[in-house]
Amino acid sequence: MDMNKENIEKLERMRHSASHVLAQAVLKLYPDAKLGIGPAIDNGFYYDFEFSEPITEDDLPAIEKEMKNIIKQNLPLNQIFMKRKEGVEYLTKTGQTYKLELLEDIPDEDLSFFITGDNEYADLCRGPHVESTKEIGVVKLLKTAGAYWRGDEKKKMLTRIYGTAFGTKEELKAFLELQAESERRNHRTLGKQLKLYAIIPEIGQGLPVWLPRGYRMRRILEEYMLDLERDAGYEHILTPHINREELFKISGHLGFYKDSMYPPIDIDGERYYLKPMNCPAGIMVYKLEPKSYRDLPYKLGEFGTVYRYEKSGELHGLQRVRGFTQNDAHIFCTEAQLESSIDEILDLLDTFYKDVGFDKYKFRLSISDWDKKKDHYAGDQAKWMLAEDTLRKVLKDRGLEYEEIPGEAAFYGPKIDVQAYNVFGKEDSVSTIQLDFNLPERFDVKYIDENGEEKQPYMIHRALLGSFERFFSFLIEHHGGDFPLWFTPEQVYIIPISEKHKKYADDVYRDLKNAKLRVILDDRNKSMQSKIRDAEKMKIPYIVILGDKEMETETISIRTRKTKDQGLMKVQEFIDTLKEEIRTKGNPTN
Repeated sequence: MDMNKENIEKLERMRHSASHVLAQAVLKLYPDAKLGIGPAIDNGFYYDFEFSEPITEDDLPAIEKEMKNIIKQNLPLNQIFMKRKEGVEYLTKTGQTYKLELLEDIPDEDLSFFITGDNEYADLCRGPHVESTKEIGVVKLLKTAGAYWRGDEKKKMLTRIYGTAFGTKEELKAFLELQAESERRNHRTLGKQLKLYAIIPEIGQGLPVWLPRGYRMRRILEEYMLDLERDAGYEHILTPHINREELFKISGHLGFYKDSMYPPIDIDGERYYLKPMNCPAGIMVYKLEPKSYRDLPYKLGEFGTVYRYEKSGELHGLQRVRGFTQNDAHIFCTEAQLESSIDEILDLLDTFYKDVGFDKYKFRLSISDWDKKKDHYAGDQAKWMLAEDTLRKVLKDRGLEYEEIPGEAAFYGPKIDVQAYNVFGKEDSVSTIQLDFNLPERFDVKYIDENGEEKQPYMIHRALLGSFERFFSFLIEHHGGDFPLWFTPEQVYIIPISEKHKKYADDVYRDLKNAKLRVILDDRNKSMQSKIRDAEKMKIPYIVILGDKEMETETISIRTRKTKDQGLMKVQEFIDTLKEEIRTKGNPTN
């Protein structure tokens, strides 16, 4: 379907109507079910229910069958109106307590309901819907999930049924194939299969544990980023996980951000907080010694772990967690250095994204709507306008396409966000460049200019990876677990065909280890094909097979995960080939 505005609206009406048919089918099969909400969403729809007895995904085929029976009848979807008192009485009589609660947010005296055909139940909804069930097309129920009522973890957990609807069977088939591929790339699925990370309930939800293979990759990325930033003139620090309450009073986090912070810890009568941000401590490092214009730009990097309260229903693998490590940096510069500082950050981002093979992202410029909400923004309007013009100019000069969004700037400054999509189409920020006019003022950050006068520097927050956790999830999904050679957990998997080939395998293993390659020698008493399957399942780039022919010719047989058999090669030639691939990060122009 051509996704112009008209077709998008048509699809949304169709899917919203399908959610109502889902509710009707559920009430037919489970008459005592209570209904929550049932909107259309990207790629489909859902409806939240409270069942007297739990249902599972095994129950979905029967519900879907009932939906298709309703759709086949070509029933009209009729809108009716009830006065508030009548609507309250009706929902009370039918026992729909969640719908009654929704009325608290609907001020209208006349309440909109929709009835499908001669169905006995009218569903509270403002619409719009299709005129008849025949317009709903082809439906498919996908899965169930738990969902707190109204997203509040203090409220009851309901059962959410997800589904989708398309105009034709061909469109549905294409979507389901895409979903299957997306599920294969899902970082939660691959994270478990590849033994990269784990969420362990006894440790805590939203607190990922990096397993040996995943931690190896993380350390490689950390070392890479340290070298990249050092070459660009960054100094690195490490600040504590907890900070005194006074620091967050100065920064304003206790006033603006407290709902996302964990409760204080009392230590010897003083209150400490798990830090939600690295910037206040970074500023205190800047202030340890006086700075002059000759010291600027002053670039402080930190791989700092922070903690933020996220509701249980919002946690999602590595993409939404409660404890994570940011690839943070805080840059203090003069007005004249602002443009070059932003440009250098984008240079670093280009290099990093190219080297990790990440190319599915877009830029978003979030600016103020100063004329409408001038009291909302910290700092001086002239500085804001200069900062926004500078960000815009750098993006344009580099020929980058971007979306400009007035009113989306943070209260403390405009920003450039790099947006990526996960495998299910959800957009999220992975990298950010933010200007801050708030914290330099709150902390009285200064430098001495060439005339001996105190000035307030511009402050840039910058996170190339965002957080290691979130960016890692996007890398897993982007590559489908087939990572570039230079940061994959193991690079070579050696398989001796039989016991008599083990000594030669030991020699090859030693040569590759001495060349600083990450190697596994699999000398288990299993078949060669079984070992190959294990290596391919773990998505190891190169598999080395050693048998009689290889021993006699002092060579190795090579298989890759993508092109399979590569033939015979001398060990040193193989090492040189891999070293070059690692050096160039798989980019021949490097």
